[in-house]
Amino acid sequence: MMAAVAPASSAPLPPGVPLDLTQRARIEAALLACHAESGAAMLSDLVFSNLYLFRAAHDYRLLEGDWPLIAGHTYDGSRHAIPLFDLALIPASVLAQILAQHGCLYPLSKQQVAQLDPHVFEAVAARDDADYLYAADNFRHYRGTRLLKKRNLMKQFLSNHAVRSVALDASVGDDARAVLAGWMLEKGKGQGEADELPCLEALAHLEEFGLQGFLHYADGAPAGFVLSQEISSGVFVMRFAKGLARYKGIAQYMFHHFVSAAPQTVQWLNFEQDMGLANFRKTKLSYQPTALIDKYRVRLRAGRRHTGPDPASSAARTLDCGSSPQ
Repeated sequence: MMAAVAPASSAPLPPGVPLDLTQRARIEAALLACHAESGAAMLSDLVFSNLYLFRAAHDYRLLEGDWPLIAGHTYDGSRHAIPLFDLALIPASVLAQILAQHGCLYPLSKQQVAQLDPHVFEAVAARDDADYLYAADNFRHYRGTRLLKKRNLMKQFLSNHAVRSVALDASVGDDARAVLAGWMLEKGKGQGEADELPCLEALAHLEEFGLQGFLHYADGAPAGFVLSQEISSGVFVMRFAKGLARYKGIAQYMFHHFVSAAPQTVQWLNFEQDMGLANFRKTKLSYQPTALIDKYRVRLRAGRRHTGPDPASSAARTLDCGSSPQ
């Protein structure tokens, strides 16, 4: 992830069981069924590996049943639930019960919100939560006056250093971890702070999680790496980008190299959200995003009440976004 990791919430843990790797296939299948048609607007959060890597920061827990979901806390401490079912199929009374238990549904896409009755449910998108989406050509060419500084920084890096780039796999894992350790030191972060632990886990599960990227050497020394993930055809989320500050221009080069050298055709890059952090927002805006993708929090409108069976009492079943309970 390209955002800092907030400490785990001090709020009580939600019900359910902690996320673990044995749940991967079922959760991935449910998320894919729910979001298969999202295209470039696919939300960066809604991939099992991302949820798993940041499970501690959000207290994520899986609740199975007729209406399975993942419950947790947002970075700002709000209780929320991620539905693993088609919102068009759930009765409003049952959804109201879920909201009473978990505060809000989040993150929901614009397409998901359109499935809900706006007279009953309120959907709000916060600017801090929005994903940054870029045309890959922004990084491939750095054309135009607004990206001139990025192009010049990349040229400066290439002119000042002998650069070698290799696919990031287990064979160069130690060098990637050395970059991460150096980056942590530069940022003045202690062990386990920022996104160190999720990044270390990602490096340990590259192939399993479908993560791909490159490790870059400058003058023979490991200088930076990126890890990205394809979440929709041609759409890649930049999960981790670590470059040592002494190599000025390495970030601009790493993004350029990824969109130019990735095995698949890269059409779009998603840089995730900025969480309202001013330095993140300034940097992400400087790359000239094509769009900001809203993520909605859905709550029951004030004065609306629905009664019905407790959704948590339903018998457990296989996660299946496309199926309704019989």
